Order: sequence, then C-alpha cells, then structure tokens
Amino acid sequence: MKIWPGNPYPLGAEWDGLGVNFSIYSEHAEAVELLLFDHVDDHGPSQSIFLPEHTGPVWHGYIPQLRPGQLYGYRVHGRYAPHEGHRFNANKVLLDPYAKALGRTLRWHDSLFGHRIGDPAADLSRNDEDSAPYAPLAAVIETGFPWGDDHHPDVPWEKTLIYETHVKGISMQHPDVPEELRGTYLGLASDPIVDHLISLGVTTIQLMPVQRCTHDRHLVDKGLSNYWGYNTLAYFAPDPDYACRGSLPESVVREFKMMVRTLHAAGLEVIIDVVYNHTSEGNQMGPTLSFRGIDNASYYKLSPQDRRYYMDYTGTGNTLDPSNPYVLQLITDSLRYWVEEMHVDGFRFDLAAALARELYDVDMLSAFFKVIQQDPVLSQAKLIAEPWDVGPGGYQVGNFPWHWAEWNGRYRDAVRSFWRGDRGQVGEFATRVSGSSDLYARSGRRPYASINFVTAHDGFSIEDMVSYEHKHNEANLEGNRDGHDHNLSTNCGVEGPTDDPDVLARRESLKRSLMATLLLSQGVPMILGGDELSRTQGGNNNAYCQDSPVSWYDWRMDERKRSFMNFVRLLVAFRRQHPSFRRRHFLRGSAKDGAIKDVSWWHPDGREMKDGDWHHGELHALGMLLAGEGLHEVDWRCRPITDDTFLILFNGGPRSVRFTLPEPPMHGRWYWEWASDPEGGHRRARSVNARTMSGKRRLRVPASTVELFRLLRRQDPVEVVRLPPSDEER
Repeated sequence: MKIWPGNPYPLGAEWDGLGVNFSIYSEHAEAVELLLFDHVDDHGPSQSIFLPEHTGPVWHGYIPQLRPGQLYGYRVHGRYAPHEGHRFNANKVLLDPYAKALGRTLRWHDSLFGHRIGDPAADLSRNDEDSAPYAPLAAVIETGFPWGDDHHPDVPWEKTLIYETHVKGISMQHPDVPEELRGTYLGLASDPIVDHLISLGVTTIQLMPVQRCTHDRHLVDKGLSNYWGYNTLAYFAPDPDYACRGSLPESVVREFKMMVRTLHAAGLEVIIDVVYNHTSEGNQMGPTLSFRGIDNASYYKLSPQDRRYYMDYTGTGNTLDPSNPYVLQLITDSLRYWVEEMHVDGFRFDLAAALARELYDVDMLSAFFKVIQQDPVLSQAKLIAEPWDVGPGGYQVGNFPWHWAEWNGRYRDAVRSFWRGDRGQVGEFATRVSGSSDLYARSGRRPYASINFVTAHDGFSIEDMVSYEHKHNEANLEGNRDGHDHNLSTNCGVEGPTDDPDVLARRESLKRSLMATLLLSQGVPMILGGDELSRTQGGNNNAYCQDSPVSWYDWRMDERKRSFMNFVRLLVAFRRQHPSFRRRHFLRGSAKDGAIKDVSWWHPDGREMKDGDWHHGELHALGMLLAGEGLHEVDWRCRPITDDTFLILFNGGPRSVRFTLPEPPMHGRWYWEWASDPEGGHRRARSVNARTMSGKRRLRVPASTVELFRLLRRQDPVEVVRLPPSDEER
C-alpha cells in the first residue's frame, strides 16, 4: 500500500474524502509503525507501514483511498530504559491518543504489559510478547452529523441547576424506556427520562465520564467493572459501552450527538466530567496501552530522583504532564472537540488541581489556565473544577481563576455537620448558605463560583446519608477498606433499613432539610441524580465498581418516595420563581449608604445574632431574613429586580426549639409557606395562616426542620394555604 508524506496536523487520523492522514506525537521515538486491521477479531494487522516523515516530534503519513471504518493502531520503536523514563516496546500495539472512536476494546492478557508479569525484576524486565490480538484499536470515522438548528442553551450561571448523573444508571431500570435503549445514550435521551428531568426543573445535566475508560484488570477478574469511568484511555472517543448493542464505531459517535441534540431541544445543557489528570495505564506496573508506549517520558510526570517511577498526585499511579506543550495541546484539542464537534456545553474537571502543577507545586498562573482563558471556544464553556488533588498543597477550594466555578467541599461538610447536629456549626453554616463570600469575593468572583452540593457520586446518596453512620462497601470485595470514613452522616437511630415510624419520620424530615438548604443557598446547586427518587446504595459510599442495581436508579415509587420527589419539585420551582435565592452578587449584611439591609441573622430569642452567638457550641438553630427590596440586582436592561421578603428558620438540633419571630418589616405579617417536616407541615399551615403571624409570636420549630415564611404587607391579601401538590393533581 502506498503511503505519502502527509501533514503533521491535525493530529490523529483525519479523513478528507480522498484518503486518511495519520499524525502522532512522540518526542523520543526512533520510528513509528502504522498498523491496519481488517476485522476486530484479527490477531494481527493486515498491513504494517512505517510513517515516512516526522516534522519535529510529530510523525505522519497519508494513505490515499483509505476510508472511514478502518481499524488501526501503532507500534512505536525506541529504547526500553525505565530508569531514564523510556518504556518503548515495539511488540505492543498502541492506541492513538487522538482516536475519535474505538474500533475494538481491549481484552485483558499478560501481553498488554511491557514487563513480564511475575518476573522478580518487575517493571525492569521486558515482555516481548505481541499484544496485537488483545490491544484496543482506533477506528477512522467521518464526523458529519445533521445538527440542524441545535444550539447551546446558554443558561446563565445564576439560573443554573445541575443534575449529576451516570449515563447508564439513570435509564437501566426505567420500565417505560424501551429495553434496547436502557443504559445507553439514547436511553438518557428517551422521552420518559427527558420528561422526568424537565418536570424536576433542572437546567443542566452533568454526565459522569463518557470518554472511553479502561476497566481495571483486578476488577474484571472479580466480576466487577470501573462503572464510574474515572480511568480514561481515549480522550476524544465516547464510550461504546453506552451505545446500543451492536453499534459500529461511527454509530457510537452519532448516538452521543443524538443524545446531546435531544437534550438541547428540551432546553437542557450537557456538561461532561473529564479526567485529564491521569490515564488508565497506572503506575510502573500498569499496562502499556497508549501513552506509556508512545512516549512515557513526555506524557507523564516522572520522579526526578528516579524516572522509573511516576509522580502520583491523583492516587491512581500516574499524573499527566500538562507542562509539556504537546500534552497541553492534547487536552485543549480534546476539550475543543467536545464543544465544537460533540456540542457539549461545559466540563467538570476531575482533580483539577493536578492540572495546575507546573513542575510540582500547584500554580494558578500555570499554562493550562492561561491557554483556557485566551481560547475563544473554551473560555465560553462552563468550566467547573474539582479543586483538589491528593498531592501536597492540593486542596485549592476558592483559589481557581475568576471564570471557573468550583465544587465547594466546605459547603458540603458544613451543611452535613449542621444537620447532623454537630456542635458549633451555625457560623460556618451561615457563611456557606449565604454564598461563601470568604472563599470567592476577594478575587472578584460571584456567588455562582460555588457549586453547592450535599451529595455527589462519590459518597452516600441523600437516602443513605440519613440511614447509615458507617460505610457498607463489602460488595466491592475490598474488605470494606475502600471509601471514606468521614461521612458526616446519621442513621437516625437505626443502621440501615427499618420499619420504625419515628426513625422513618426523622429521616424524611432530614432529607427535606438537606435538600431545602441546598436549593435556598446562594450559589449553584447540584443535585445528585436519583436523590429525588430516594435512591439507596445500601450504605455503599464508594460504588465505583458496581455496574448493578446497587448503582442503577430504582424507579419504583411508594407514597414516601413520591412525597419526597414532589417536595423536591416544589423547592426547585420555588427557587426558580424567586431571585432572592439566586443572586448575582454577594449578600452584604449591612445597610450602608441608606440601602436596605439585604440579610440579617436571627437568634431563636427573637433578636439579631451577636458575635458571641456564632461561637456558642450548643446553638443549633437560627433564622435568616432576606429582604426582597434589598436585592441590589438589576436585569439585563438595568431595571431593578425585587422579590418578596422571606424568613427562613433552620433547626439542626435533635430537639424542637421555641423561636420568637422577628418583628416583620413595614408592619407586615408573616405568612407560612412550607416546612421540611412532612408530618407537621400541613397542620402548621392550617393553624397559622388563617390569621397570618405578627412578630414576637413564639413558634415551636421541630428538630431537623426548615420552615419558610413570606412577608405579607398590609395591602397584600391573605392567601389560601398552598400545599405541595398531590400525585393526582400532578
């Protein structure tokens, strides 16, 4: 087969209608061999062709008349010198880092490792067994797609409500999703799932990793898998595990695009979780699948003491090196591809602090952030950081550049601690609920820099947070040693399932209080998918390997679950209706220059909180008064935005609290809106709203409860009691 010199760019395999250009980066290679396979079951290539040219460190060649669907891989020739960081082994078939589709997934075999398994010399030994029958292969594809009038929904940050979900888990057990679509991209885009998301009121779907990952060998040997997907192998290729059965490589890409187009048509944004901090090749004892064999010393951060070993800031064995401009280019090319070609709206960056490490320390002025900021495409996408890694100085909450949002781990911990009834939490709780200005205001950022969450894929679901004090990860087959021990959870008196009505009542109240806090806080709320369904993982707080009903959503509804889901819908609708809870600027807490005081904090005694109150270890309750006329906000035409005035009472303690309501502003009266206590809410509505309530009225707020009041002025009519709608009304 004839091969022409071709071009160094674009990197990857690019079909131009007449043939395919192949281009791959390797700084230290001595030769690069392109392998063409005819079928997925082939034990070897039908043709092997050395790339004829290299321009700088980029090797390239062009094959005329080659078409989409062609399977290919590489052999890269060079030195095997682990102590110098080089692990070239031409007996290993390697996946193109720019592969846009997987034509064959790997099948575990000892030949996939560059060293001999079991050899006393470990990774210093060399394994010359050919991995061609077992290695993953890329496929050349044609990327055209009929997008029509598809466009980014461009939901403003202050109106954003994120729903974190797994592509497979959400639809796998839904009875109304066609069986052949369950667990797939098209299952997520099916009418029953989209209707549910719309009815819930979320704006943005955040997908756990969809780039092709590797299922670790030790998990596969146990009959498990890397279900979460934080083990990326191919940064451009959507995972074929979520495509319909029998889908061809090009069809996998098409199905992902169909999902995005459908969600966009419903007004929903799509954010994907990306893992550019490490790859699935692990430490020096890991397999040679792609980067390690292409140019180990260039793609990874290696130990300066002995380049045989990797700098591990990720807890996975290796760390990618974005200080190398070609690795940085790989990351940004991948990001642009997902925005421009796949039409996603943004990214959540796993262990993002690792990307900010230039040599070894975290540097928020690193090249990675500079490149993102100046990029006309990526700078306009929604960017969310998980603002930590496991290396020294890796906890960077509040320190990312101004155009990034961050998972606010301090918010999560403060809210969990408060509602668990821990001592001395009211000050931290108030700071987090009001937008975490201590973390974000000093650098000119806004409240929506804080992605607020109480649950996420990593940890307990909201149902398990109020049902378990300890993790129960036995199903992971690691002796219950994996997962966090610091859960900040409570079992409400019984560990796990129970029929005790008192325990169940407290659990339901706590769930509502946690969700109410999340949706009444300043910042961007993120709901863990399935929490609205009261999904349980049976106390497993690290279900990363559970591709099973442990992780899949259970759509069966009883009265208890249905009531909670309706309450979540009520909260989302309430937040959407009232700009007081989604402000673009931080609360001031003062009345300077004659402005109305936008927020004040109230002691249960009916007075404003004093300095000493914030440090009182036994104070578990407080009130938050938000002045609707103190929003200090304008719309896009600079017209003032106003809202109702609200009083929110939080009681995170184990006992009820007598709360003296503050005197209503402007001689109004307090109108009860709702409470998180599912048993007492209706009784409260009927007892107080017939006459509304003036200030200095003492009110018993039950344990573990949020209650919300709205100010009625003299001219406002007394409204009919508004209760959460029943299923029949829905």
